[in-house]
Amino acid sequence: MPEGDTVWQTARRLHAALAGKVLTRSDLRVPRLATADLTGRTVLDVTPRGKHLLTRVEGGLTLHSHLRMDGSWKVYENGRRWSGGPGHQIRAILGTTDRTAVGYRLPVLELLRTADEHRVVGHLGPDLLGPDWDPGRALANLLQDPTRPLGEALLDQRNLAGIGNVYKSELCFLLGVTPWLPVGDLPAERAAKLPALAKKLLETNRDRGIRTTTGRRGQDLFVYGRAPRPCLRCHTSVRVADQGDGSRERPTYW
Repeated sequence: MPEGDTVWQTARRLHAALAGKVLTRSDLRVPRLATADLTGRTVLDVTPRGKHLLTRVEGGLTLHSHLRMDGSWKVYENGRRWSGGPGHQIRAILGTTDRTAVGYRLPVLELLRTADEHRVVGHLGPDLLGPDWDPGRALANLLQDPTRPLGEALLDQRNLAGIGNVYKSELCFLLGVTPWLPVGDLPAERAAKLPALAKKLLETNRDRGIRTTTGRRGQDLFVYGRAPRPCLRCHTSVRVADQGDGSRERPTYW
């Protein structure tokens, strides 16, 4: 499931493959970009912002993409068979003389002026893996609505950017609270630990192929996806239920 660490890894792969190189192929397969052609432009950089990807090209343009639940970017050496999914799921192709980046199942893909990036990422809170990370501001954002369930507040990218459903459940477990606890009821000493703990989880995993919060091989996560197996600490059964604000329910483990 793409979260801040996955997006960071994706940006690093895309940057290594494309940055500083001229695009020899550009195919953006969404109706509103059908006539857009980036061929001949040099890719300047690929930058992650929370769960968003910003691919900047010369001429002041940025290709903005978001993976959401199922999207992915794959990088292939030219001549190698593409294996990220069937052809009808391809939404973007960016090719150079030696590598091709292919975007599969991208629910968000748009081309905008680089100067207008704030329009798509300006609402985000401090990025857990970004240069703008500010733990004090992130905590203050979370505490703005003390009645809101902690799990929902953690998923709100306006509070802090990068946490998804996996880290939401794992972070609440490590804090010793349920995701339904009102943010205002989070004990002060645990609230103080939250920003640093969240950052540690994502930083630890941004260079890993397999995400882990436990440090145990074969038992990578404490609660996410483990219901109804026993808790790794107290042996009580891990539970699962949907949580959301009514617009989108997410399976939540505790």
